[in-house]
Amino acid sequence: MANPNSLEDELPRRLGAYELLAKVAEGGMGIVYRARSPGSQQDVAIKVLREKSRMNPVLLKRFEQEFRTASMVDHPNLVRAVDFGAIDGIPYLVMEFVEGMTLSRLVDTRGPLPESEAVRIVSQVAQGLHRAHKNGIVHRDVKPDNIIVTPDGTAKLTDMGLVKDLATDLNLTRTGRGLGTMQYMAPEQFRNARFVDARTDIYGLAATLYAILLGEAPFHGLCPLDAWMKKVHDDFPSPRERDPGIGERVDWAVRRAMRGDPALRPSTCREFVEDLLGRSTRSSERPVVASGEPEIWYLRYTDDAGKERLVKGTRRGVRRSLKEGLLGDAANVAGSRLKSGPFKALSHVPEFRDLCLDGSRPQPRSEPEDADDKPPVETPGRLPVPVATLAAGAALVIAVLLAAAAILLIR
Repeated sequence: MANPNSLEDELPRRLGAYELLAKVAEGGMGIVYRARSPGSQQDVAIKVLREKSRMNPVLLKRFEQEFRTASMVDHPNLVRAVDFGAIDGIPYLVMEFVEGMTLSRLVDTRGPLPESEAVRIVSQVAQGLHRAHKNGIVHRDVKPDNIIVTPDGTAKLTDMGLVKDLATDLNLTRTGRGLGTMQYMAPEQFRNARFVDARTDIYGLAATLYAILLGEAPFHGLCPLDAWMKKVHDDFPSPRERDPGIGERVDWAVRRAMRGDPALRPSTCREFVEDLLGRSTRSSERPVVASGEPEIWYLRYTDDAGKERLVKGTRRGVRRSLKEGLLGDAANVAGSRLKSGPFKALSHVPEFRDLCLDGSRPQPRSEPEDADDKPPVETPGRLPVPVATLAAGAALVIAVLLAAAAILLIR
C-alpha cells in the first residue's frame, strides 16, 4: 500500500503495480516520478498530486481531464497518456517517459537558440497542437516549461491540465478568470480563459519562439495588468529590435502571431508554420520543379490604367518587385504556380503573405542582384479567375475592457 505522506517526504518503492525509480520533477501541485511499468518493463512517468491538491475537487477534476485529453490525441509531438487511477486515495496519472529536458531548461543551459533550431522545435510543437485543435482541444498553457526536447531533437508538448474541450465545452475555469502563464498568455485569456480557441495557443507558441530566440520571455518583469495592456496594444519590441540577426521572415511571423486582436493572427498552426517558413506545407500546392530550375510564379493584377495584367517571374524577383511597389498594392495581386491557376490573393499565399498583411512589411535587405531578381515580365493571355481583395482588419476595441480587467487582475 502507498503511504500518502511518504510520497512527498521520501521516495516510496511502489505505487500500486508501478515500481518508482526516481523523482524527476516537482511543483506546487504535484510530483513526477520515473517508474517501471508492470509486465512491459518500460519506463513511464507518473504524476501524483500533493496532499493539499488532493483536497481540491477542481484540481482533482482537472487532473482526470489531463488523462482523458492526452489519451484522446495520438501524435509524436504530444506526450501520450497511458493510465489513470487511484491507490489508497492517491490519484495518479501515467504518461510515456520522455528522455530529455524542458525547452526552458535547454535555453537556461545553452542560452538563446539559433534561429533554425528554434523554428524547427516550434514547428514540431505546432504539428502536435494542430492535431489537438482538429480534435477540438485547446491547450491554454503553451510555454517552454511544457515542452520537452529529446536528445535527438524531437519536441513534445506536455501538461494538458488546462485544456479546454471545445466539443463538450468542458473546462474547469470559473467565469471571469484567466488561467495560464502571464508572459505567454494571449490577452483574451486574461479576461476569461473559457472563451479561447486555437489562436490562443498560437499566441503562446509565438511567445515561446520569442523567448527561446532571445533568452528571455516577452513582457518579462511586468505586472499582469501592465503586461495585458501592452499585449492588447501590440506594445513590445520585435525580435529583430532585440537581435538584428534574427531574420525578417521569422520576425514578421512572431509579430503577426502575437497580435493583440485574435482576428489578425494566423487562424491555424499550419498557417503559423507557413509564415515562419515562407512556403506552403501542402505538397499539392508545390508543383514539381527540376533540380536547379527557378521557382516561377504567375501574378494577376490590375494596373493604374485599369488594365488587367498577367506577369510571371521567379519567387525572388516577384518579392523584390512587390517590395518596390512595381505591381501596386500587394493586397490586390493574386498569384499561382501555374499559368492556368487557380489564383489566390497573396494574403493567402505563404511565399508572399508577409508583404500584404498587417501593414508591417519587412524592410528589404541589401542583396546582390542576380538572374532571379529580375522583375516579372508580362505574359500573354487573360485568366477568368477574379482577384480577391483583402478585407480591412477590424480595429481592436478595448476601452470597455480596461476597467473590468483592472478589477479582475487586482483581486
